[in-house]
Amino acid sequence: MNSDSRQDETSVPSREGLRTELVGRAIALQPLLRDQAARGESDRVLPVEVVDALADAGVFRLLTPKRYGGHETDLRTLTEVSEALGEGDGSAAWVGMIIAVTNWLACLFPEKAQEEVFGADPDARVTGVAAPMGVGERVPGGWRVSGRWPYNSGAPFATWAAVGALLKDDGGAVVDQVLVLIPASELAVEDTWHTAGMKATASNTLIGQDVFVPDHRVLSVPAAAEGSYPRASRDEALYTSTFGPMLLLCLVGPLLGLGKAALNVAVEAAEEKPLSFTVHGRQADSVGVQIQLAEAALKLETARLHTYRAVDEVDQAAASGGPLDYAARTHVRARAGFAAQQVLDAISTLLNVHGASSFADTAPLQRIWRDAGVAARHAGPVPAVGLEVYGKSLLGIGERVSLML
Repeated sequence: MNSDSRQDETSVPSREGLRTELVGRAIALQPLLRDQAARGESDRVLPVEVVDALADAGVFRLLTPKRYGGHETDLRTLTEVSEALGEGDGSAAWVGMIIAVTNWLACLFPEKAQEEVFGADPDARVTGVAAPMGVGERVPGGWRVSGRWPYNSGAPFATWAAVGALLKDDGGAVVDQVLVLIPASELAVEDTWHTAGMKATASNTLIGQDVFVPDHRVLSVPAAAEGSYPRASRDEALYTSTFGPMLLLCLVGPLLGLGKAALNVAVEAAEEKPLSFTVHGRQADSVGVQIQLAEAALKLETARLHTYRAVDEVDQAAASGGPLDYAARTHVRARAGFAAQQVLDAISTLLNVHGASSFADTAPLQRIWRDAGVAARHAGPVPAVGLEVYGKSLLGIGERVSLML
């Protein structure tokens, strides 16, 4: 056995130990998140107490480099933590996940950009919108960028934003699709997030007008999608993780937690809740209820199995130093969408079990249902796109329908 192999083996327990600790912290936050969920929904923003608790638990630093005081964990840890947080509150889990993964994204930029973000502020919180809703025009030393970027989750808590733009040459032709890093202080926030679910994520619209972005704060999305990042080469495996799968799979963690929360509510209620207009004094005594609970539990298990198998593939590829190939990336995207749909199907079954009382304003199931319904419709895990790209890959059809792979 060579020295590199011995080093890998000795590092595994430490990494797993840190994961266990961080997931434990997330579980410990669940009572607070449940207690504050209704308030966050009413105010349409996470309470300060919740944001501070997420920060204190190390959630925002999950994927920040150790050299800046972060935990520098992996996608598995992020997913397990966001699943645990999702059991308490979907919005809190979503905001924690978004900031953590966008901090990772910022570390794909050149060292100068990383230093600007994290060097001056190890607690920097990056949020972002990948869709190319902005336009950049060439100016000396960089680009002049303008745009409107909706659905920026965690906008009130961000210190930086990574937003999508199309770069144009002097003739107006698009030369690249990019992500640009902009200080949050240089962007306005418009209150546009009025939704049925995930209300406390405050996913409002960022607005920039003629913002100067230097060249070192520009990341080519087509290049990144193929594993080419402008960051300096360092012994930091996390930042070799495959671009699309990293940004897609992270979205499923909060959904897994919401599904688990729904199952817990339905199972606990079935122990005492009568099955109206039947001979059953408890739902738990009904074979029909038993079957439906089992089906829902298996759908959630299916979602977890698909998600974590894909997550582990991403982490293993990063550890080996190479990105996943295109076929593997299409498979990941298909599984992300399939897992999200399994969670939605399970929650629908659990609503049928629990009945009309699920929709009382004070019932947690109706908020879980709304939060999951909104989260699962994020463009990333939309099942139809995942199935299309995976089906094309299986058939050897070379048409690329998305860069987010």
